[in-house]
Amino acid sequence: MTTRYEAIHESPNGPGDSRPTALQIIQDEKLANKLTNKKILITGCSSGIGTETAKALFTTGATLYLTARDLSKAKEALGDIATSDRVHLLRLDLDSLASVRSCAKEFLSQAKELNIFIANAGVMAPPEGRTADGFETQFGTNHLAHFLLFNLLLPALLAASTPSFNSRALFLSSVGHRLGTVQFNNLHFKDNYDPWAAYGQSKTANLWTANHVDRLYGSKGLHAWAVHPGGIFSGLQRHLSPEAVAGIAEDPYLKTVMKTPEQGASTTVWAATAQALEGQGGKYLEDCHISKPFDVTSNHWAPGYGTWAYDVEGEAKLWEKSLELVGLKQ
Repeated sequence: MTTRYEAIHESPNGPGDSRPTALQIIQDEKLANKLTNKKILITGCSSGIGTETAKALFTTGATLYLTARDLSKAKEALGDIATSDRVHLLRLDLDSLASVRSCAKEFLSQAKELNIFIANAGVMAPPEGRTADGFETQFGTNHLAHFLLFNLLLPALLAASTPSFNSRALFLSSVGHRLGTVQFNNLHFKDNYDPWAAYGQSKTANLWTANHVDRLYGSKGLHAWAVHPGGIFSGLQRHLSPEAVAGIAEDPYLKTVMKTPEQGASTTVWAATAQALEGQGGKYLEDCHISKPFDVTSNHWAPGYGTWAYDVEGEAKLWEKSLELVGLKQ
């Protein structure tokens, strides 16, 4: 049932309330030690919801491949699970496509199949900058690096799929996708950088990528979802001013909808494991259910997807442009 958790999210009461945690999802799905033959890759596992996603999925018995730019920081954040022989740490700097290729090569040297791919890592509203390959920081990090990693691991995802457990690819998007669609005429915001519009573009790109992956590969047993984890105080806010952070903390509406990292990881874990989603994909998820359209009369930060979330033409255009930018265009 894809609406199992919908009602409990209708009256939130702040971090730590009765909304589910990632571990509760595993318990509800009765998956403790049930995925011992599965392999899962998660990016961004040195803090925040990436760490909590890994800890919850570890309890399924799956083998985890966890990426981070700083492996020492990841080991510290992951705690005891980092020493398990089921946990493999891979260095990945999403600022560099060379690092992405190196990470993919390292994974494929250890495993030929991958059941679940989770593009979790991200950056939000940094000062204007460029990646090592010359891309606007958020578009390059949040979208293009994950796009390349997914495509390099695609054969492993297809190889792992079975009729009883289709492979899944998750791309973390955000309510921030409503801040801006993809600016095809100026993808890198040259001469007109707006950190929030650029963030919105990158999160729309994550959403569109998930939709298009499902369209291309759903019939081959690989399904994809875009996931909005909700509002969580984490390292994602590191580029915000103290005043901006205080504004979030004091906003009457946001006070109620913010989540703990453990709650923030719940939608990702639900998307990765829920039996109710088996054989489906190509949708935007939030609060552990399939999202509905945004109600423009509601609060600015209320749930719901933007008007361009399911732009089939835009998705296809972005896919082709992304292939070109990461060097996969034939």
